[in-house]
Amino acid sequence: MHSGRGGAREDGRVRPVGRITRGTTGTNRLRRFDRWVAALPALRRTEDPLVVDLGYGASATTVLELAERLRAVRPDAEVVGIEIDSERVRAAEAERAASSREAAAAVRFALGGFEVPLPGGRRPAIIRAANVLRQYEESEVAAAWAAMLGRLQPRGALVEGTCSENGRVGSWVTLTPEDGPVSLTLGLRLASIGTDPVERPGVVAERLPKALIHRNVAGEPVHAFLADLDRAWASAAPLSVYGPVQRWIAAAEALRERWPILGGRSRWRLGELSVAWSAVAPRGPSLGQLPASGQ
Repeated sequence: MHSGRGGAREDGRVRPVGRITRGTTGTNRLRRFDRWVAALPALRRTEDPLVVDLGYGASATTVLELAERLRAVRPDAEVVGIEIDSERVRAAEAERAASSREAAAAVRFALGGFEVPLPGGRRPAIIRAANVLRQYEESEVAAAWAAMLGRLQPRGALVEGTCSENGRVGSWVTLTPEDGPVSLTLGLRLASIGTDPVERPGVVAERLPKALIHRNVAGEPVHAFLADLDRAWASAAPLSVYGPVQRWIAAAEALRERWPILGGRSRWRLGELSVAWSAVAPRGPSLGQLPASGQ
């Protein structure tokens, strides 16, 4: 999806803003994103628990899974899957209609892009855009973020990031309309890292959000952060006898002495680690200075 304005089509409708993605998806691929979204205050406190899964891909799978997980904590949650490809929308709606999932009744699909079209002027509490911006240029990220933030409810949240095909490694940025980017979160399957002596948390560098993936070079804050994380993980190796979770917690505790780590053990036990965006934002005039929506 490009981040410019949509043009008018021959039928008078506004053309969706963006470009079609590869559409790769799969069962449980976005489970770490789902768990994060389900815990966001934006979902718990809103009077209209509408969540958008933007760019869900070639299958309805991740949208249906998201609805099921959100309704476990917010039974009145609704999920709208938005895709720029009309064929994907039709296929997803047919898949939803044939689904036996109870949450399918709370799901629908729509054609659109970064403009996030919703009927009746509704605004979502949360937008999830997973593996969408990976195919864009870094220079396009800020405008895409701003477009999506402009569609959120006040105090809503945008979760934008990338993950591996099996969902075991991923990372995402959480943003709000009021503050722009707030945090970077790493999400890893600790059992995989803990059983492979060659693997290290820094493998997430391959799955950083588009805003950061090209900044993992010497002199950039995110590069220093990942290097410190790998060193902390290595130093905590003696705790491996107690399992990868205890080793990860020890690494997080050590890292917190040098970085503004957010959250605590309840999230760390899930294989997550969040750091304030201001500490890892790209150097120079860039995404780190993204204005709040509406300014």
